[in-house]
This record gives sequence, structure tokens and C-alpha cells, in this order.
Amino acid sequence: MLPPDKHQGRPRLLAIYLSLAALTWAVFGQTLGHQFVNYDDPSYVTDNPTVKAGLSLSGFVAAFTQFHARNWHPLTTISHMVDCQIYGLNPAGHHFSSVLFHIGAVLLLFYVLQAMTGRIWRSAFVAAVFAIHPLHVESVAWVAERKDVLSALFFMLTMAAYLRYARKPDWTRYLLVLLCFSFGLMSKPMLVTVPILLLLLDYWPLGRFERFRAQSDDPAIAQRFPARRLILEKLPLLFLALAAAIVTMAAQGQTVEYGAKHLPLSWRIGNAFFSYVVYLGQTIWPARLAVFYPHAIDRLPFWQTAFAFLFIAGVSVLAIFWRRARPYLFVGWFWYLIFLLP
Repeated sequence: MLPPDKHQGRPRLLAIYLSLAALTWAVFGQTLGHQFVNYDDPSYVTDNPTVKAGLSLSGFVAAFTQFHARNWHPLTTISHMVDCQIYGLNPAGHHFSSVLFHIGAVLLLFYVLQAMTGRIWRSAFVAAVFAIHPLHVESVAWVAERKDVLSALFFMLTMAAYLRYARKPDWTRYLLVLLCFSFGLMSKPMLVTVPILLLLLDYWPLGRFERFRAQSDDPAIAQRFPARRLILEKLPLLFLALAAAIVTMAAQGQTVEYGAKHLPLSWRIGNAFFSYVVYLGQTIWPARLAVFYPHAIDRLPFWQTAFAFLFIAGVSVLAIFWRRARPYLFVGWFWYLIFLLP
């Protein structure tokens, strides 16, 4: 792991933080002039009597004990309640909250990357791309997607807490990791793969695999399985992820059942491989974006599915082959595959 660059002064870091916040606001601040939309916003906010009532004890209990829009994300529901308590149904206030959450995630991303790698300008560039990439427009500008920006914020907080724990492990710091992760899951269960992603960070840039291998009392065991302790410490996080997955399956039972009945497994697997490649292409060239992408059913040509499979397999093999010389490629590629897996 590279140490943070201590030659970078506080004024420069402060300027970067302010620039990232200003850049994000320049793009998404205009959403304060937008209205609610009639797709999902009614079920999340405008036609939801519990949310419209604002904060209350009964609403707080309902957020944790009832499903909301076929999901269980109590912190997201409570955030909508807080907005209604403060702004009523004025859409500007709801958009303002989403923009603030996104700015917080952007600033935390820069902090985490710079602290982990010591590369200040590369970290600033990545954070800037994350801040204003067109693929994030839906999450920030659509009130019903509050769960995205809120979970992103807690995801960044989880990584920041984990960085602090990895540098000086103790149970209080680990509890903070658990707390941030649980808040993220209660915002959107998409974060169920985070324990595996933290293992990738252990490999690079934190370098904890090599550290534990060097500190092991039994070199033979360390050589065969250096990740044992690192995996064991992720078990509480995995239990939280499993609980969130079970609750999510219960909340979305009807939707999942409908898909399972009408879409054969082979179609879904082929569409998954193809979607990985399409999403990567949209990241590089964000064109023809839409709010909803209908499933291709059985209209995907075989050559497209085969190409997608071979492309993913080929890049994966290269990432594994280059893992020592270019660990960032290994971590980045498998981070992409694992994070999108749900």
C-alpha cells in the first residue's frame, strides 16, 4: 500500500474538495427546478400516506416492519419522511437532499482513494468522473432513486471506516464498519457484495494479504492459505448481507416469481453476460440511456451472447495473469464483476 502523500498541503486538498462539490452542484443543482415524475415517485413519496405524514413514531416503526414499494430499505423510507417533514411535497427540497447525499459520496470517494493509494490527482479525477457521469443522472435526479445516493454515501463511509480499521485493527473500529455497512444495506440491499469487495481491497491497495503472510507463525499455512484471517473477519459482514438478501427476496417475492416463471434460466444468464458488456460500453460512451430497459426475451443473437462470454472470460484471465504486475487491473475488473452481480 502506498502511504498518503504528505507533501500535499491542506490548502490543496481543501481546494480539491471544494472543486468537487462545486462541480457536482453545477451539474445536479439544476434539479431543484424539477418536479416529481409519475413513475415510482407516487409510490415512494407523493401518494404514500405514511411518508407524506412526515416523521412519527408509527412511521418510524412502519419503515422497519413493512415493505415499501416492494423493497425493504427503512433508512431510505425515513429519509423521504424527513424530507416531507421539512419540505412537504415541494420537489425542490427532495431534490436538494439527493444532491447533498451525492456530494457527500463524491467527497468521501476522493478521501478514500487518496488515503488508500496516496495518488491525489488520480483520486480527484476518479471522484470527478463519479460525480458527473451521465449514468448517475437517474440516481440523483429521480427522487424515487434516493436509495441509490443514500446507499452510495454509506458505502463510502463503510470503506472509510474499513480503511481506518485495516490500519489499526480493534473491535471499536470494526463495530463502526459493521454500523456503516448495516446502514448501507438498510438504504439499498445492492451492497450485499461489499464483504467480498473489502477482500479485494485487502489484496490491493491495502496489501493485507502480504502482511498476514509475513506475520504468520506457520509459514507453510500462510503460503497455502494467507487469507484465512481476512475471510474470518468478514463473516459478521456476510451474515448481515445474507439477512438483507433474505428480507429482499421476501419483499420482492412476487416480482422474482414472475420473472422466474416467464424467463428461462438460459435467457437470464445470456442477458447477464450481455448486460455486463453493454454497461461497460455505456460507462465509456454513455449514449442511448433510458430509464427502463426491457428484457431482450429470446431475441439476443447467439453471437452477441458468445462474444460477451468470451470477452468477460478473456479479460478475467488477463487480470489474473497480470495480478502481480498490475494489481489495480485485477482489483478493478473483479470489483466491477462482483459489484454488479446482484
